[in-house]
Parts: sequence; C-alpha cells; structure tokens
Amino acid sequence: MSYSTIDLTAAGGLHPSEQSRPQAVQNGAQTQRHTGHVPGETDQSGDDLARAAQTFTAVRPRLFGIAYRMLSSSSDAEDVVQEAWVRWQNYEGRSTINDPAAFLDTMTTRLSINVLQSAHARRETYIGPWLPEPVDTSSDPALGAERGEALGFAVLLLLEKLTPTERAAYILREAFDYPYRQIADTIQSTEPAARQLVSRARKHLAAERRTAVDTSAQRRLLEAFLAAAQSGNVSKLEELFAADVVSYTDGNGVKLAARIPVNGRSRVAKFVAAFSSHFWTGKSVGWVEINGQPAVTLADNGLVTTAFTVTASADGIEQLLWLMNPAKLSNVQAAAG
Repeated sequence: MSYSTIDLTAAGGLHPSEQSRPQAVQNGAQTQRHTGHVPGETDQSGDDLARAAQTFTAVRPRLFGIAYRMLSSSSDAEDVVQEAWVRWQNYEGRSTINDPAAFLDTMTTRLSINVLQSAHARRETYIGPWLPEPVDTSSDPALGAERGEALGFAVLLLLEKLTPTERAAYILREAFDYPYRQIADTIQSTEPAARQLVSRARKHLAAERRTAVDTSAQRRLLEAFLAAAQSGNVSKLEELFAADVVSYTDGNGVKLAARIPVNGRSRVAKFVAAFSSHFWTGKSVGWVEINGQPAVTLADNGLVTTAFTVTASADGIEQLLWLMNPAKLSNVQAAAG
C-alpha cells in the first residue's frame, strides 16, 4: 500500500464533527517540543509499537517543521504532531505502508490544514495584532526541512494571506523540496493543480515580499534600534526606519501592549521614544535566535516579558515585531535560558 491510497481518517482527513485540537492531544502535547521524544509511547504492543515509535521519532522534527510552517504556532504544531502519533500508533495498517515517512508527512499536512481553517476563526477574537508564535531555531536552523524557507516572521505573515491548501503546497515545495506529484497526493489534488497552487502562492508572496538583508545586517540594525529606543532618540530611530515602517505588538490585551499597528517613519519613531523613560527600566536585555533571525528579550526577575525582532531590507527596518503575550513566550524562555 502506498501512502496515497490510505483511508482519509487515518491520514488526517478529519470528519467535520472532530475538533481541531482533540482532547487526546490537549492532555499531553503542550509540554512536548521537537526534541525527538515520542509522546504517549508505551510498551503495551511490544515490538510492533516499538518499531512504530522508532519510525515516528526519526521523522518527528520534520513533522513539527511542516506543522509549524502551516500554523505559525509551536503549541498548535505540537498538538498536530501529538495527534499524528496517536493515529499512527493506532493505525492497524502500519505494516502495509511502503513509505512511512511520506505517510506521516501526509497525515501531518492534512491535520494542519484542518487546524488552520479553525485557527483563522479563533484569531478573529484576538485582541490587537496577531503575530506568529516564535520558535527556537538555534539548534536546527531549517526546523526539520531541506531549506529554511517559510520560517522567518516576514514570510509567515505573508503566508497568512494564502488559502490553507495554497500554503501547504508552497511549504512542501519551497521548504521540503517535494516533487509536484507528491504534493498533489498529499493535498488530494492533481499534479497540474498542485503546480498552479505553488505558482499562485509564489506570485502572492513576490508581490509583497522585499529582499531581506542578511542575518548579520539584521543584527546590526537591531542593535542600533535597541540603543536608539532606550535613549528615546527620535532622529536616530528615523534614520533606521524605512519610510513605510510598521510596528506590530502582539499582546492579546496585556498591559502596555499597543492594540493597533503604528505606521510611518515619524509616527513609529515618536511612538518608540514615548515609552523610553519607563519601558526598559528594571529589565535585563538578552539575545536569542528565533525563527532563524536574531531577537532581543526583556526579562523581569528572570522571566521574559517581551521579545522583539525586526524585518529589514536595503531601505531599513520594515517591521518592528513585539511579542508580549505570555502564552507565546515559552519557547523564547527556553532559548533565553
């Protein structure tokens, strides 16, 4: 049996009545991270279950990489990987699968498409701007993929504008180097349709995507921004910004988090300078790598309360991205620690 002929429920084609984050997932996934550990592993099925666990462990970083790029959320990605494991260990046809890795990739992608559809609805009630949940990439820069594509904040934000199926096709092609036939099998489409989806996604992203500076230049800009922001120097801040810079703060209603984006070089500079006298007071500053790019952390008594990074082009800083929602800072805590 090939992975393309499996029954849909096993491979991630959820029935409409199923929840996007099943109870079996919620009970154990939140504490897991992409470390190779297989959640829920037991000895109850003997050698067969041990082989299933070994197979799953080998591809787990890749599965997490697919799910995270699809969902822009570490916690949701872990839930999907946990659900994939539950389905894999309970699937009676495991021994008939010729390519378990492709089977699990397909399962994870389909589960992610389902979760993404409901995630968009949940974000409608989010307070203020929504940003991707950061992930620590210091030990795995490509996050389980062949390339580090579809991982940086700028691209993840653009991916939010694609349909779930477009997003899946683009990620599988650009980050994981899938052949179009395999993409078509995964998303239950035809090869020409898969090519069209990837082409359309590329055009959407190219229309809004600017050529980013390299990581070292990004670090220098972030260092310069940090110095200017702490001193409240408006003119220095303006020198660092592109004309159409935007500041986004993801706080979901927490204190001091701006609830609307701030646009334009002058307005953003004045906005940042306005809180220079109190925002940084008593905070320890640290550096981490999240989503393949440098970021700054602010900690109060050892607890990270804010992380921020920038996206930048030859014109300067294009976006200021402030993460202040405690629910999204657990991976930053781990990286900072």
